[in-house]
Amino acid sequence: MNNAKTAIMIDSGCDLEQEFIEKYDIKVLRLKVMYGDDVYSDGLDIDPFEVYRRFPGEVPKTSTPNMYEVQELVQTIKDEGYEKIIAITISSGLSGTYNMVAMTFEEEEEIETFAFDTKNISIGAGLFAMWAAKKLDEGWTFEAVKHGLNDKIFDSKAFFYMDTLDYLRKGGRINPAVAIVGKALNLKPIISCNEKGTYYTVSKIRGQHKALEKIIDVVKEYVGDRKAEFAVMNGDAVSTVENVKKSLKEIFTNSQIVVEKQITASMAIHTGPGLIGIGVLLDD
Repeated sequence: MNNAKTAIMIDSGCDLEQEFIEKYDIKVLRLKVMYGDDVYSDGLDIDPFEVYRRFPGEVPKTSTPNMYEVQELVQTIKDEGYEKIIAITISSGLSGTYNMVAMTFEEEEEIETFAFDTKNISIGAGLFAMWAAKKLDEGWTFEAVKHGLNDKIFDSKAFFYMDTLDYLRKGGRINPAVAIVGKALNLKPIISCNEKGTYYTVSKIRGQHKALEKIIDVVKEYVGDRKAEFAVMNGDAVSTVENVKKSLKEIFTNSQIVVEKQITASMAIHTGPGLIGIGVLLDD
């Protein structure tokens, strides 16, 4: 336990590595993956490869943790001796998790709480949690980390290359007409989250090779001359991700890759196989 006696709570959509979660005793609310009446906890009893295996015939739905699950986790945190909680969630523009956590916290009187809406998705949100956990471990107070997160709200970004728009369309995340046109023209999208925390298309490039070059260019434009920490994510695209890692190391010699992992099942549902993601957290 850190000196501030502050627990970090995340939802599984933040896509953190299990090793990091265990090292910093991070508490995880699990999103749900639903195939009809069958409900699975994201990252516990379903992984992305099961989702890919059941594509394209079965595309599941996702749901947020309910209030009882949030209350139960808060009680566990209190029982362990923590006195404060910082909850970090994926964007309220893409999930109801933040609102559920914030609503639960409003009724909590026995422990000090703060819910942070990252306006981000996947590791774009997860990098905030990593930053907060490290700062608490370094001796920062609850208030210092709380204000630090608010100050850094625009310092994290995740860019995703997707091999197809079909799964975003099936999940109701984009206009069906856009997906159909993109498929017909072999357009490969690069998407991210805007300041409101909803998806937007950064660029559409014809063909995979040019699209992967473009995502590096987009990251360069965002980082500029600043130092940064990177996360390299893939959705059943291990062979492709090696070239992306090589490019990042060659270009950003004063920065480092802090996360390398396969995206979680709840993210795989909306993106499909062949995804490459680059998360960026600008230095303080």
